[in-house]
Amino acid sequence: MSEVLDIIREAGIVGCGGAGFPTHVKLAGDIKRLIINGIECEPLLRTDRHIMRMHAKKLVIAANRLQAELGIERCTFATKRSYGEEVRELTLAIKTIGVNTDLFLSDSYYPAGDEQNLVYEVTGRALPPGSIPLSAGCAVLNTATLLAVYDALDKGKAFHEKYLTVSGEVRTPCVLHVPLGTSFAQCIDMAGGTTVSGCIIVSGGPLMGAGFDYETGLRQSVQKTTSGILVLKRKSDAADIKSMRVRSGAACIQCSFCTELCPRHLLGHPLEPHRIMRKFMYSGSKELDLDDPVIRSAALCSECGVCEIYACPMGLMPRRLNAMIKAGLREKGIRLSKSEVSPVVHELRASRRVPSKRIAARAGVLPYYGREAADLTGDIKEDP
Repeated sequence: MSEVLDIIREAGIVGCGGAGFPTHVKLAGDIKRLIINGIECEPLLRTDRHIMRMHAKKLVIAANRLQAELGIERCTFATKRSYGEEVRELTLAIKTIGVNTDLFLSDSYYPAGDEQNLVYEVTGRALPPGSIPLSAGCAVLNTATLLAVYDALDKGKAFHEKYLTVSGEVRTPCVLHVPLGTSFAQCIDMAGGTTVSGCIIVSGGPLMGAGFDYETGLRQSVQKTTSGILVLKRKSDAADIKSMRVRSGAACIQCSFCTELCPRHLLGHPLEPHRIMRKFMYSGSKELDLDDPVIRSAALCSECGVCEIYACPMGLMPRRLNAMIKAGLREKGIRLSKSEVSPVVHELRASRRVPSKRIAARAGVLPYYGREAADLTGDIKEDP
């Protein structure tokens, strides 16, 4: 293991934008292209935008160091073209100090920042189902992860503080920089407290985050993977598996919209949520057959929520069913065999991408969508 990877490992750096995969492991493969993900496709989150705006130079320096030390040929920073100031800061930093570095500008759709989607958009190569970016010679790091790498390499600083967004029903939506272990209650207090009662607290984004009742949420603490804390009005769409089976049998019209708009399906992966729903609908009281290839295909689901939040006209929840199946597969130690064949991307993929603002409206968070987040981090913007 190289000295750089040793430093990253000792600093305890993990992915800040996803499942918390150890960064030194992700960077240990044969990487030809480093992709820095600053798209931040979840509505309401502003953390990556803050980091790109305030620390663009540090991000490019860290990327240069990784390229030089790990033999990475090229680095691409990816963000949304609608992020005007962030694009300007990155462009200036790349032009001034970047080495074999370019900038990719994405349209505003969901989930533009998904790893599989991003690799395809940047490289033009669709990853085989069940594979990771390394199979295409790529590694994808979130901007917050890269900033933590900079702090470790430049200052010898361990990963013990976190940038995160606090938004929703709070008086001052903001970006904070707090120690790990800080309670959600403290973070909400720093944002001026809540504006209404009877809320839930979401850790992460409104589409893929974990929801808690208010009192339980206040007791949660900031972890390495905490990207945001959202205080949202309570929704009553929860359904247990038994009631979902009844609803699917009574209400699923097999329109296949969940499949037609599924980001994984559009990338050519053999995931068809409407067929999984059909199997579930006709299984009666029996357990689902985890040996059935249609059922097993649920393992390809990213749980982005497009199917249930945006696509289904009947208010059903294919994502929740897929998550249940994935848990069952893990429990039985069943893994989907990886394909070595690059999938054929759907010809209508571009026209079926879901606009960010529309899915925010469907998720009920449009009232907070355009609110800027105050900078309460104490960061000082770098000189160009």
